[in-house]
Amino acid sequence: MSRTELAATKRSDLQRSLLAWYAGAKRDLPWRRTRDPYAIWISEAMAQQTRVEVVVDYWARFLERFPTVSALAAAREDEVLALWSGLGYYRRARDLHAAARLIVERFAGQFPSAPEHVRELPGVGPYTAGAVLSIAFDAPEALVDGNVVRVLSRWFAKDAAPSAAQAWAWEVARELVPAPRGAGEWNQALMELGATVCSPRVPDCAACPVAHACAARELGLQAVLPRPKPRKAPVEVELVAFVVERNSKVLLEQRPAGGRMAGLWQFPTVQKSPRGARAAKLFPLELECEIRGGDELGVTAHGITHHRIRLVVQRGTMRARSLPAHWRWVELDALHTWALTGMAAKVLAQAFGRKHRRTRE
Repeated sequence: MSRTELAATKRSDLQRSLLAWYAGAKRDLPWRRTRDPYAIWISEAMAQQTRVEVVVDYWARFLERFPTVSALAAAREDEVLALWSGLGYYRRARDLHAAARLIVERFAGQFPSAPEHVRELPGVGPYTAGAVLSIAFDAPEALVDGNVVRVLSRWFAKDAAPSAAQAWAWEVARELVPAPRGAGEWNQALMELGATVCSPRVPDCAACPVAHACAARELGLQAVLPRPKPRKAPVEVELVAFVVERNSKVLLEQRPAGGRMAGLWQFPTVQKSPRGARAAKLFPLELECEIRGGDELGVTAHGITHHRIRLVVQRGTMRARSLPAHWRWVELDALHTWALTGMAAKVLAQAFGRKHRRTRE
């Protein structure tokens, strides 16, 4: 039996069983209470490579500050980045901002419903387009993320390399998506099953509403499929961040316009000389302005892609009166309005015993 024929024989049973389960088991997430495409779009952008539990508060604050596409388009980029601070992958925030401006320019501030228009928006790939179109407009569009690849690979016992599994999953997802109605609920049910039951390492087959139709379970391969992507060994990096205070202000430096965390603000940070063949230079080895290190305030860990960072936080002193172009003295109580890196928030916790506040006053 071909994959297409197998998909056809399973389709109605899978849809019926999974949708019935989802109706009673789905998590109460705030973006599931709306059909506003703008709000759904923001949630999907935030949830990429970020835990849902973290996204909930960010999403609420973001929509409170930018309740419409037009409000987001009219904002300054640093305002958008400040609200995004701590979510990481800041390109997502910049793409949202650019896309909002395009929507205002081309569609009078109304989020487009035509698939070809949605796919033209900056930062909107096949997954995001499928999510917004199906959930907000109930268009018969498929979506595939890591959860969906895992669920489908197990349902059909598909053993393939990660890149091939992704392409295959898109084909199957398009076959399974309901039409002309019901795609939004179906897509969310697929993702929910992968997120809460059909987990990567130890799937809870006893709680799965479609375990009876799972070929991998029948073959005893549910903990093996899909094949995991090979992971790079982490690269060890050691940094020193300096906390320099003056008259209730702290000293910040802005990241360069290109590269990681472009344009965000951090405490002056240097990297200790990298060693070894795989050493990476993430930060400069010297600061633009001399800072003398003092007492150690703490040590914390941080991660950037496959880099494992040991961050030493020190008190610092500076004699120079003039600052480099991209350095600023910032009121300590105003830091929550600045677009800080996630690492800067950890420095705050080490230096002042408090978390970076992301609420707006």
